[in-house]
Amino acid sequence: MSSSTPSIFSQCLHIPQSLLFNPKYFWHLATLVIVGDALLTGLIIQYVPCSLTHWNRSRELMWLSGTSDTEIDWETYMIQTKVFLQGQYNYSLITGPTGPLVFVFFWSFYQSFCWESRYPAGHVRIHHFLYDITDMGRNVQLAQKIYGFLYLTTLVLSCGIYRSAGNIPNWILLLLPLSKRLHSIFVLRLFNDCWSVVAIQASILAFQNGFFDTGIMLFSAALSIKMSILLYLPGLLVILFKRKGLLSTLGYLSALVVTQVFFAVPFLREDPMAYAHSAFDLGRVFMYKWTVNWRFLEEKTFLSSQLAVALLVGQATVLVAFGLFKWCEPDGGVYGVLSRSMRRPSSPAGLVPVTSDYIATVLFTSNLIGIVFARSLHYQFYSWYAQQLPLLAWRTRIPVPLKLALILGIEYAWNVFPSTSFSSGTLMICNVLLLAGVWSGYSTGR
Repeated sequence: MSSSTPSIFSQCLHIPQSLLFNPKYFWHLATLVIVGDALLTGLIIQYVPCSLTHWNRSRELMWLSGTSDTEIDWETYMIQTKVFLQGQYNYSLITGPTGPLVFVFFWSFYQSFCWESRYPAGHVRIHHFLYDITDMGRNVQLAQKIYGFLYLTTLVLSCGIYRSAGNIPNWILLLLPLSKRLHSIFVLRLFNDCWSVVAIQASILAFQNGFFDTGIMLFSAALSIKMSILLYLPGLLVILFKRKGLLSTLGYLSALVVTQVFFAVPFLREDPMAYAHSAFDLGRVFMYKWTVNWRFLEEKTFLSSQLAVALLVGQATVLVAFGLFKWCEPDGGVYGVLSRSMRRPSSPAGLVPVTSDYIATVLFTSNLIGIVFARSLHYQFYSWYAQQLPLLAWRTRIPVPLKLALILGIEYAWNVFPSTSFSSGTLMICNVLLLAGVWSGYSTGR
């Protein structure tokens, strides 16, 4: 009897140890995390008041008459969709309570001037579907359930990316469901960023598993919803160049352009100049009051062209530095990669295999660089990298307590509303330390 007691006790200890540390049981723990977060998300939908619940027809009429002061994006999405369905295809004339249905087209070297992306044509397609099944947006609870499913999909995809990347202890998955702000973005605020996050995560997982054609299509789908996806493009170009070669990379870029044109056909037919102007509006300046970062600066400095130029130069410099000294280093440097691509344009330009870990680390880092040098980050933008933080932290060499402190500091900053000099400074310091940690750590994976 007494001899069996230690055996039972050791077996009880063995189960949680295996779940937390043994890669063999990764999906066992992931399943528990996903089920637990599903229950939590359901409770949030059921019991946490949603600011959208009281939207009704009268508020839409108030806006149409110019008397509404609401700033809830879901209302804007639905009203913009209604304007579109009524036959308005001029992109510059499709508008709602929080602004027009234009989007700022930016890529990594331009987004410092105009950060907040608006709504490409894929956004219209998605919200047309939501408009139809949610009674013109009034069935908010159904919309919340759809977005709850989206959130859980991102969690499943994140687990898949982490598992494919490897070299991360199982227990890191326990950090993924802990973000209060991320739950709010998905099931209480219903931002369109959620759709682009799902598509880009599916794209990354496809790249990790060698399905590059599928990955490009998913990348294009994400790009058609939110132009912030272009922050991944520098890293993706390096991956494609090394894995597929020059000609295939050009082919994939052509596919991206063609699919974006396909999504925008109705608007291009109506007024291509209006669509292009909305898409390439690099001069837009966003309100200081909504920013989560740079709050410790005076508003005059925040809005200055000098800051925009400094951020532009900073982002370009860091991207080039990662390309020159980190991402291509295993292949003999950038010169070696470029020379091989010129000699054999149809063959891979890299020497070493492009691993799943390399793909996740490079793409997540490319995205993080854009976020660090953003002039304006709004609260919904946290969804762009919230679920990537644990993997990035484990691609640094810093001690585990400091890794957790960085993740906690970033989460804290995104939950302070309105942002303060302290919360904004905390966010900047944590983001920069995380990026510096990746630079000095495992910038191409472990």
